[in-house]
Amino acid sequence: MNTAQRLADGITALGLDLDERTQQCLLAYAALLMKWNKVYNLTAIRDEASMIDLHLLDSLAILPHVADITRVADIGAGGGLPGIPLAICRPDCEVALVETVGKKASFLLQAKAELRLANLSVHNTRVENLKPAELYPAVSSRAFASLADFITLTAHLVAPDGQWIAMKGVYPQDELDALPAGFRLRESRRLEVPGVDAERHLLFITRN
Repeated sequence: MNTAQRLADGITALGLDLDERTQQCLLAYAALLMKWNKVYNLTAIRDEASMIDLHLLDSLAILPHVADITRVADIGAGGGLPGIPLAICRPDCEVALVETVGKKASFLLQAKAELRLANLSVHNTRVENLKPAELYPAVSSRAFASLADFITLTAHLVAPDGQWIAMKGVYPQDELDALPAGFRLRESRRLEVPGVDAERHLLFITRN
């Protein structure tokens, strides 16, 4: 099965309706990730099938759960997951990618330019040094840090009624037990990702 068909089948399995142009843009992003990965080591994943399943479809699985979000900061963006797929599929959503490592930020800027993502911004800085003109209604992370660290490092970015959205594998009960005072788990949703035989959870955390 070629990568285009693998992506299309996965999108159908996720119950998403993404047009041909959007799917082509997602494939172009995957190709960029594969190309730059040879030099910059953006991800441990090297083969195209796993790139589609473990990166693209894994990121796209959150789309139905963030339909109401129109502005988000993706923390520790790395190679741009899930921020770039979100920006591709939701041109109405402003996505800010925050990445400390210079070479990864360079890739993110290149992807923004080549994919012409006007709704995407890249911030090459430590998250604790980021000072947005306007607080975010949501911040997201995927394999960035423990929940406690994620919240502590980003609390200054999130609006009073905002939320933290964390992509996790196995349900992280220990991390939830260690949440800082004043924060709570609002909701946990289990995700089923086509081609991925592993647990996936999407956690929504708010202030008390």
